[in-house]
Amino acid sequence: MPVVAVAVPVHLSRSFDYIYSDDIHIEPGMRICVPFMNKQLIGIALTTKNDSEFPLAKLKPIINILDDNAILSTDMLAFFNWCADYYHYPIGEVIAQALPVLLRKLESAKLNSYTFWQLTDRAHELTAPELNRLTPAQLQTIKLLAETGLTQSHLKLANIKSTTIKALQDKGLISQEYIEIQDNDAQHWRQNLVISDNRPSLNTEQAITIAAIDINHFATYLLDGVTGSGKTEVYLNVIEKVLKTGKQALVIVPEIGLTPQTISRFKRRFNVPIVALHSGLNDAERREAWLEAQAGVAGIVIGTRSAIFTPMHDLGVIIIDEEHDGSLKQQETFRYHARDLAIVRAHRNNIAVVLGSATPALETLHNAMTGKYRHLKLTQRAGNAQMPIHHLIDIKNQTLNSGLSTAFITLMATHLAAGNQVLLFLNRRGYAPAVMCHTCGSMAECQRCNTYYTYHQSRNILHCHHCDEQFPKPRRCPSCDSNEIITAGFGTEQLEAMLTEHFPQYPIIRIDRDSTSRKGSLEKALEAVRKREFRILIGTQMLAKGHHFPDVTLVGLIDVDSALFSSDFRAPEKLAQLFVQVSGRAGRAAKQGEVAIQTHHPGHELIQDLINNGYSHFAQTALHARSMANLPPYSFQALFRAEAHQFSEANAFLVDIKQLVQEHNHNPQLLCLGPMPAPMEKRAGKYRLQLLLQGPQRQHITQLLRLIMPKVEALKSARKARWSLDVDPTEML
Repeated sequence: MPVVAVAVPVHLSRSFDYIYSDDIHIEPGMRICVPFMNKQLIGIALTTKNDSEFPLAKLKPIINILDDNAILSTDMLAFFNWCADYYHYPIGEVIAQALPVLLRKLESAKLNSYTFWQLTDRAHELTAPELNRLTPAQLQTIKLLAETGLTQSHLKLANIKSTTIKALQDKGLISQEYIEIQDNDAQHWRQNLVISDNRPSLNTEQAITIAAIDINHFATYLLDGVTGSGKTEVYLNVIEKVLKTGKQALVIVPEIGLTPQTISRFKRRFNVPIVALHSGLNDAERREAWLEAQAGVAGIVIGTRSAIFTPMHDLGVIIIDEEHDGSLKQQETFRYHARDLAIVRAHRNNIAVVLGSATPALETLHNAMTGKYRHLKLTQRAGNAQMPIHHLIDIKNQTLNSGLSTAFITLMATHLAAGNQVLLFLNRRGYAPAVMCHTCGSMAECQRCNTYYTYHQSRNILHCHHCDEQFPKPRRCPSCDSNEIITAGFGTEQLEAMLTEHFPQYPIIRIDRDSTSRKGSLEKALEAVRKREFRILIGTQMLAKGHHFPDVTLVGLIDVDSALFSSDFRAPEKLAQLFVQVSGRAGRAAKQGEVAIQTHHPGHELIQDLINNGYSHFAQTALHARSMANLPPYSFQALFRAEAHQFSEANAFLVDIKQLVQEHNHNPQLLCLGPMPAPMEKRAGKYRLQLLLQGPQRQHITQLLRLIMPKVEALKSARKARWSLDVDPTEML
């Protein structure tokens, strides 16, 4: 009987063979329901063959085939195999990461047709009085459809509700057409491609950069442009060239918060269907977007890091916006980096990949300097915008009000009185990062983690942001029974309370994980900021990444000192990137911007270098320091992590791995460091340790891991600890 190798979503680094009858047609990339242990699982067929390394009599038969045709091409299967091999992660779970939740179940993977909405003749004949009787949402829909018809997904992206669509349909103003998808051939948008002429003029640097990007062959382009230099306009022009060839574009953004503004700008330029793929979608929406990308119905796919696994009918370019951003690296389970996988996928498809950033990662800059990437620079802000003016505010011996100095509050008042917006950046949510007893000095410390509880005044709770334990703030000290419980430090919530009292005439919005936890709340908040409904903006990193607020003229970095003396060798790079990115929100239009930095260390060399010489000079200095210390990108790393309720169990497992490394490593340049405690040794009641492999050649680490990983998985000590392997780690958690 014929045999099929199936990738099953279990944490075992191999595929599993099953038999099936001769009258069944199976091709690689199909979903197959198979028996596994005492369960039924849905896997993906990898290969069909006539024999197996196991006796055929012991192989189980498949249960069912779910697809008539493969939902994953042979190219995508090869890409997933590469991912599994490089990151040493089970192929079944790699593929499961790529599939929408509903396609991991028994749901259909057929996109037989999609709905296309357009205006009727009656809509084109509406008089002014008739238009005035329509609701704002109905008018918005009419306006959107006036330029071109749109798919159901496209209307969802514009936040058009189904009730609005039905009302217009009942009035006879819009009609729907069902476009059939046959043999994965979706030509509708290709045959009706319209590109808006309403676009900004390119400056010389932008024009040269666009001309330098060859979309017909593989190359990695680093688009190194200062904040506000018009990198998105470069993306749009490159995508225009791709769409004119009938191919699709894949755009990866680091945060869900950047997706709506990116989609909005792309929609104004192109009439092609655009789909989004991110965690804010429900399962049905994600399945539909995935299938539209696969079938070629979508011309542009915009998503966060997991969108890199989206199958595309005819992929023509990959763009990674804010390529330096840490959120492009998956930190749990399958620890891939979307930027690195974009380059691999582009190479396999022989297409261009564009990495854009005002603060490129040092690894990316190193690759550009050594000629692996093509380095394209934008040194000027687009239009008439000027780079912001920087102010250092020395807060030593100063009286601070919820972290704000008198000098900064005065500067705020000046900008607000001029009718502008002010943005305050503080990467610390909650009201205060610690609570203590004023009588005995004891701190409220999480017993399950090596950290203090954060106080959230709005809910009057203490909350550990690491293990999620939370409870009401105690009225009395558990150590001395004193009722003098005070807060230490300040967070965004406290900043908001103080500024509300100090500037009652100006509306304030706080944007952090607490205030934007509901679905769609972040998008609404950002849109309200753009409409000038709020004059004072307070936020964490959510506000630091790529947002365009033309009326923000003052940006305040409230507390940068905590990042100046970190033990993490990447800390200076992360602080420099954050410093430049946050500063870049100021003065992005015609108004001059200012940036104020509060610090106890105004003479610190990192701050002085960034203010006086810019990110590029800092990066050169940092790369030299990395070279002297033999740290990435001048070496390569893989990190084993282990955690257990008992310190000894996690340690024993890593000691066993170190023994395996010593037995199989014959390269004296490949170092094995540890076991050692993680920077936060205890979290959620478990002790955490790590073991680091470091060497000058990537392939040496890869070859060693191929040798030892089967033995690591078989270790008895592995059963007593939860463990993971992180290839090319970006954080020592």
